[in-house]
Amino acid sequence: MTLLFVGMGFMTLLAATTLAIDVGMFMTARSQAQNAADAGALGGATALVFNNYDDRSVSGPAVQSAINTALANTVMANTVSVQPADVTFPLGPDGQANRVRVNVFRVSNRSNPVATFIGPIFGVPTVDISATATAEASLANAQSCVKPFTIPDRWQENSDGTTWTTNSTYDLYDQHGNPLPDADRYIPADQPGYTGYDAVRDKGMSLTIRAGTGNNVAPSFYWSWAMPGGTGGDFYRDNIANCNNTVVHFGDPMTQEPGNMVGPTNQGIDDLIAQDPGAEWDTSTNSVRSTMHPSPRVFPIPLYDPDYYETGIQQGRVATLRMANWIGFFVERRSGNNVYGRVTPISGIVDGGAGPAPAGAFPKVIRLVQ
Repeated sequence: MTLLFVGMGFMTLLAATTLAIDVGMFMTARSQAQNAADAGALGGATALVFNNYDDRSVSGPAVQSAINTALANTVMANTVSVQPADVTFPLGPDGQANRVRVNVFRVSNRSNPVATFIGPIFGVPTVDISATATAEASLANAQSCVKPFTIPDRWQENSDGTTWTTNSTYDLYDQHGNPLPDADRYIPADQPGYTGYDAVRDKGMSLTIRAGTGNNVAPSFYWSWAMPGGTGGDFYRDNIANCNNTVVHFGDPMTQEPGNMVGPTNQGIDDLIAQDPGAEWDTSTNSVRSTMHPSPRVFPIPLYDPDYYETGIQQGRVATLRMANWIGFFVERRSGNNVYGRVTPISGIVDGGAGPAPAGAFPKVIRLVQ
């Protein structure tokens, strides 16, 4: 009887050991698999935003980034299985094709199940582990780390009979203040038919910015604006070289910075370039090449509403600016008072206290949703 009770006790102890070791290992493996799926989904969504939003092919950057990022995460010291068919692009609740779903596996039918430690004694040598994650590249309703200068948002060029170029000017009125019959047209980001910058269409566009003169509205002319938190040339220059964490929103007013800010602008741009001197624009991939991720030379520039500004001039609201959107800008170089760079996709933020993001929002928010 003693031997019987001892034997039963050993069996109970062995079962408890199985629970403590194998089940604990299963939970760890499941957690690691979820990490791999999460990373893969975020990698795919990031590639949608920064590489190619429209390419969802097997060889495209979104699928390949999702697979490679997921494979970089091991489960119990072994790689997971992720195939192109495991990366899908479901629609979001609003009907937008802005999601990436990734499934990762360590299962028997893919010849990589997770081996058990005590389980073989009970005829369970392996277990199947899998995980799923979905990331979304949603529209941003706010932005931070913007620079203290602003350029006009893009518009529909009508007045000169040609299409919009970086040399165009925004014209609503003639020299006598009368509306032009063929006036240029600006449609804001929260209205159908938005005419502004687009992260897909305008990616890689060369853009030269310089201090504005007079009341001319042109893509290349910037106005300095007084950011919250301080005043003066040193504060202005520091906001260019570094990050001002103030969160700004669509429709926020912008007051023009008094004084000549050309010098502080040039100094701030030089300081910014010096933080990542080896960064360059890769024309073969139409993206930034840098050892820093992200490069400090990529930053958001606030865009002002050209219609609001031009109408305000006619109504006596001198130098009144209203924030209309943001673009990503990679600064390539500076020569004299000219700053040369490229339009590039940029990430933004979601401010829970602000309204919904307009359909034309340029920056995207990359986040896990499932």
